[in-house]
This record gives sequence, structure tokens and C-alpha cells, in this order.
Amino acid sequence: MNLQDLMQGAEVWRGNGFLPPAGGATASGFAALDALLPGGGWPAAALTEILLPRAGIGELSLMMPALAALSRGDRWLAFVAPPYIPYAPALAAAGVDLSRVLMIHPRSRGDALWALEQTLRAGTCGAVLAWPALADTTVLRRLQRAAEVGECLGVVFRSALHAVAASPAALRLKLVPEEAGLGVEILKRRGGWPAGPVRLEMDRAVAVSAPAGSGARRLHARRP
Repeated sequence: MNLQDLMQGAEVWRGNGFLPPAGGATASGFAALDALLPGGGWPAAALTEILLPRAGIGELSLMMPALAALSRGDRWLAFVAPPYIPYAPALAAAGVDLSRVLMIHPRSRGDALWALEQTLRAGTCGAVLAWPALADTTVLRRLQRAAEVGECLGVVFRSALHAVAASPAALRLKLVPEEAGLGVEILKRRGGWPAGPVRLEMDRAVAVSAPAGSGARRLHARRP
């Protein structure tokens, strides 16, 4: 292992202040959270790992301001293997351009990881959100590298049970549902110590299953 590989390891912390993320950052839309994130937002060319006790607690609402901003560009927003189909009217009400949204429904777990890595790496997506069923350290390292290559905001949602494990993701957050929103704890950030929790108010309606005929395009991914 060379020095560069060692410095990219999950167990290495570089204590020289906040390091601006490669490729810049996209504001989260929540000032209290942006104040704690390197570069003032979601790292735009890196993997963010969001850990939660269960799906549907407001994790998509947390991402909505950034997704709305990114949808005004010329790249896609991809959802890979979501446990629920995001409610299209809620996405539109949050300012997301539905014509820029792809819903990717892989046919197997292997296809899901393949689709996730390819969409991150392709360079045609501004953001990729995914719910991988299997993602060990080796897989997460590949996804982190793919996000860097594709200059893509990659977000993986995983169980909070993984919070105690090391991860090569550039940013790791743990979410806790609260009555009027979410508590957000930063477990890992480039160039900084863990921080939080920060309490954010938000609407959870985006997580509701979509009716048939939503505006987002659907793709069924399968490896060639």
C-alpha cells in the first residue's frame, strides 16, 4: 500500500481544518447543517453515507433542496432501488424538475450494485441516491471512487446498525426522527471532528409511495 492509498483510508483523520471537497459542494438548504459541512454543503464529487433506523423518516426531505438545485442543471438525478417510489407531486412541489429524474429498479442485488457504480461513474448524473442491500467496506470504497470519477453527489442510505463500522465514505450522517423533523449527527467529515446533533424541521411527505403515472422515468437495470 502506498501513501496515497493510506491517506484515503477510512481510519485516517487529517487534522488540518476543513478541506474543501473535490469538485465543490452543493448547499443542503439547511443553514445549521451547511455550517458544519466542509465547503458549506453536500460534497459534490464524493460518497455520503446516511444512516437511519428505518426508511421514511424524512431522509428524502433532507435531500430535497439540493436535488431541486441540481435538477436545474443538465445532468440526471438517479434513484437506485428505492424502498418506496418517491411521491412525484411532492418532488415537484419541492422544486425538483421531474424531467431530470430517473427511477432505476434493478432486478437483483448484484444488478443494484452494478447500476449504482455505473451511474456514479458515468458523469451524466448530478446526484445518485441509493439503498444498497449489501455494501461492505470494499464496495463502499469502489462507490466512493466512482463518485469522484463521475464528479457526482453520491448518497447511500443504510441501517443505523452500520454506524459503529468504519467507512471510506467522505461524509457520514446518522439521522434520528423527531416530532417536527430530524436530528442529524455528523459521524465523519473530511478535515473535521464528528459534530452535532443538529435539529432540522422538515416535511416528510416525499417518502410516500407514488401513484401510477408519476412524472419520473423508470428504468429496469440489468447487467449486460
